[in-house]
Amino acid sequence: MPDQPQVLKAGSRPPWVGLAAAVWVQISAGNGYNFPLYSSAIKSVLGFTQQQITILGVANDIGESVGILPGIACNKFPIWSVLLVGVVACFLGYGVLWLAITETVRGLPYWVLWLALVVATNSNAWFGTAVLVTNMRNFPFSRGTVSGILKGYVGLSAAVYTVVYNMVLKDSASKLVLFLAIGIPILCLALMYFIRPCTPASGETDSSVHVHFVFTQTASVILGIYLVIVTILSDLVSLSDVVSYLLVAIMVILLLSPLAIPIKMTLFPANTKKNQNSLVDSSDQLVVDQDGNLAQSEPLLAPSSSETHLGSFNDGDDESDVETLLAVGEGAVSVKKKRRPRRGEDFKFREAFIKADFWLLWIVSFLGVGPGVTVLNNLGQIGIALGVDDTTILLCIFSFCNFAGRLGSGVVSEHFVRSKALPRTFWITCTLILMVVAFVLFALALDGTLYISTALLGFCYGVQYAVMVPTVSEIFGLRHFGVIYNFMGLGNPIGALLFSGILAGYVYDAEAAAQGSSTCLGPNCFRLTFLVLAGICGLGTILSIILTIRIRPVYQLLYAGGSFRLPQTSGH
Repeated sequence: MPDQPQVLKAGSRPPWVGLAAAVWVQISAGNGYNFPLYSSAIKSVLGFTQQQITILGVANDIGESVGILPGIACNKFPIWSVLLVGVVACFLGYGVLWLAITETVRGLPYWVLWLALVVATNSNAWFGTAVLVTNMRNFPFSRGTVSGILKGYVGLSAAVYTVVYNMVLKDSASKLVLFLAIGIPILCLALMYFIRPCTPASGETDSSVHVHFVFTQTASVILGIYLVIVTILSDLVSLSDVVSYLLVAIMVILLLSPLAIPIKMTLFPANTKKNQNSLVDSSDQLVVDQDGNLAQSEPLLAPSSSETHLGSFNDGDDESDVETLLAVGEGAVSVKKKRRPRRGEDFKFREAFIKADFWLLWIVSFLGVGPGVTVLNNLGQIGIALGVDDTTILLCIFSFCNFAGRLGSGVVSEHFVRSKALPRTFWITCTLILMVVAFVLFALALDGTLYISTALLGFCYGVQYAVMVPTVSEIFGLRHFGVIYNFMGLGNPIGALLFSGILAGYVYDAEAAAQGSSTCLGPNCFRLTFLVLAGICGLGTILSIILTIRIRPVYQLLYAGGSFRLPQTSGH
């Protein structure tokens, strides 16, 4: 008997409360970006080499990217339990690191620290998967926009932590790790109740949905600009404690701004019922086959002749409409008459695993995200090698541009996918080309290009992460989205191991040894690494073009007429 995800009854709670709470959980899920802030302390306190630190960076990436278990858990257990696992992992992992950095416990083996970092950052996978799966199902008609917003806040998390690190924790690595071990778990425990399936938001029929998204996006942009200004200001001017705490308080208020939407809906509920009535567009009438399988009366992807439709939902039955849309999000379908799903329908993991599109998408992600995470893991050392005294500015720039790429790609890809049925992977192709340019600039090490190339790479890195989310759901469906998407994320740690741990770490240590020092200085420290990564992104560009051509017909069917149509659910 196939596994069936739990179907929750629709309630009156709008999805915007969960989206506002998800913003904070996503900031928490960006704790892996803090590694550059405390890696130097680990190196100095414990006497590690740069290659040992680089391998710890690989552990950092492995932890945050291995999300197969969270993906499976989201279909079998309540979302709060998925978040709870992340809370425990965060507390235990960072707790061990804090014991090591403060030398409360001396002589911890290297492998213990490596495993502790894997466990600590694996909390990101549990946090991120829980909120992504829940909100993608709560906003089934706006997947690109939602993924752009949520992934955007993850991108901003590095800048948020940098501000907290500089202004509240006074550049103390041990205090930062303690905050990660205690502060994040407390925050996520407090928000656990609000991250759950609820009444899905309507599609194009409700104009207020668009207004709410624009407000959320605008608030996140203002927050991003504010974080950059504050970070630069704190670097140029010595701020008093009162001013520092005031600036942090403003940051917290900006993070709370998405709550304005559910507050407004509570105070002005006049149109609530009208909005719920429009959850399912009459032009996309849904029908149920003999085994309760969800489909369309005029299916976008034509059903096989063996499938029979017995009836349709009553257009005037609001409760049935809501439950139907929830069923679409939860993927609660089963049929006895099996057939292989078509692209755009719901795939099981093993069905997607044997598809050429699946592996093309995985390789393209690996060839793009792997080089990006290599630079992120070594950003501090890159800055020092090229003569930058304060590398927190570089991290802030990367973070802001990462955020801009994630948020912007959600908006832009959503526009073009609806107006031109343009596959979202087209934008991955564009970013891979820009990454080639960025790596060449890194290798040349010309005056004034370090910040430009860092910003360009951060932007491209963000676009790829955000675009991957709706792409996976559109090609392989939402039912097993958590598992399939998290498998795609394995390209991150594998790329970090190959490109950062082996390539960059070896080249850096070899050049440092030639200079007779443990710290490498000059452009040669990473030049060979950058040139190799430029070639890898060039290969990724070619494969991304092939993938985009292959899946173009899928998008022409899914977005026929300029609006998303729920595809027929395949039989399993």
